[in-house]
Amino acid sequence: MHERNGSQIIQDWPEESREATQLVLDKYGDPQETTPTTLVWLNPGPWKRIVASKTFYQHNFPAPHIDCIESVIDYQVPVDKFDELAKFDGSVIVERTAGEVSARCHDEEANFLALNLMHDIVTGEKNVAEARAYYGKEFLDYRKKKPTPYMQKLRFQSALQSKAGDPDDSILSDDDLKSAVREGKRDTDVG
Repeated sequence: MHERNGSQIIQDWPEESREATQLVLDKYGDPQETTPTTLVWLNPGPWKRIVASKTFYQHNFPAPHIDCIESVIDYQVPVDKFDELAKFDGSVIVERTAGEVSARCHDEEANFLALNLMHDIVTGEKNVAEARAYYGKEFLDYRKKKPTPYMQKLRFQSALQSKAGDPDDSILSDDDLKSAVREGKRDTDVG
């Protein structure tokens, strides 16, 4: 079977996701993992991974656009900040157990912006309203060709993967589990 490169795979994708993905291909080259609907780059630039998807989502914040490029970093978000991040931007995705946060937007610059503002919310530098307002301002500044410091790079160090994950706390003891297995066996043997 002949393996296709990223540019060949996206030929049949919708124009919106094809154009966004081509920008990633131009910058980082062919991905390490491919399927007919997804391209994945491992450790490109500052990211843990970038995932480009054939499927795209309509997103109206701060202005209508599509989301199909997801940039992932290692980052532990305190549980008490989850609601704030959800209110800030529905395309910022927190994976507590894995210790990852990602932003899914139309390009890498917008993902830098979203994740830098996520960090500002987590550290208390900005509240949700301030972060949303700043997002809109920098989004417009980008189109005006003005400086956009939050769209250039991550303005913080992402965590080491081993320190970012949160496996949570067990609420069941070994005795609870063993007892459940014994009870399950008895029920099976009787039935």
